Amino acid sequence: MAKHLDLEEQEQLDELKHFWKQYGDLITWVLIVCLAAFAAWNGYQYWQRSQAVQASVMYEEIDRAVESGDITRIDRALADMKERFGGTTYAQQASLLSAKVYHEKGNTEAARAALSWVADKSSDTGYQAIARLRLAGLLLEEKNYDEALKQLSASFPANFSALAADRRGDVLMAQDKKAEAKAEYEKAFKGLEERDEYRRLIEFKLNALGVDPTAGQIKPAQAGEVA
Repeated sequence: MAKHLDLEEQEQLDELKHFWKQYGDLITWVLIVCLAAFAAWNGYQYWQRSQAVQASVMYEEIDRAVESGDITRIDRALADMKERFGGTTYAQQASLLSAKVYHEKGNTEAARAALSWVADKSSDTGYQAIARLRLAGLLLEEKNYDEALKQLSASFPANFSALAADRRGDVLMAQDKKAEAKAEYEKAFKGLEERDEYRRLIEFKLNALGVDPTAGQIKPAQAGEVA
């Protein structure tokens, strides 16, 4: 019986040797690839955390520069952040924040560049939408209506679509295209919830065009207005 078991064990050992000879290299390489992938994933996670920490520190630097209104310092820190941490949300937030200060200081070219960078480079649709809306507003101020409408023709997330329609209405009104503006304002009004305070502003714009959106009726239009 013992000899029989020894023979069985020998056969199993021979089969194992044959199997390992045939597939051993493949199994070894699969294990190496799996372990390497796991190590790379862990390394990437560590790198991401490290990037986020460093980017947050730099964002605080830009925030302090914004507080002080130091444009030279903002320029330097923002350029550095874009170069080193351009893929982080901190860089996108910093660009939006810097654009606001540039605009307030009258540096519209820098404001436009900061907003365009977020609109073109951000992987976050929310930040992209904010940048496009602000950029369209800036272009509207410059009376660059075609470029403003181009920004607003991009795809917007559902929760920004009403705001985009409202901004399109503003651009169209500036072009004296009242019928088209009215259609955009109505779209914006319908896209916002009743409790949204911004809805009241759009209602006011529609009222000025002779429309009462709450009643679904047209008010008597003034001379030169579109009903």
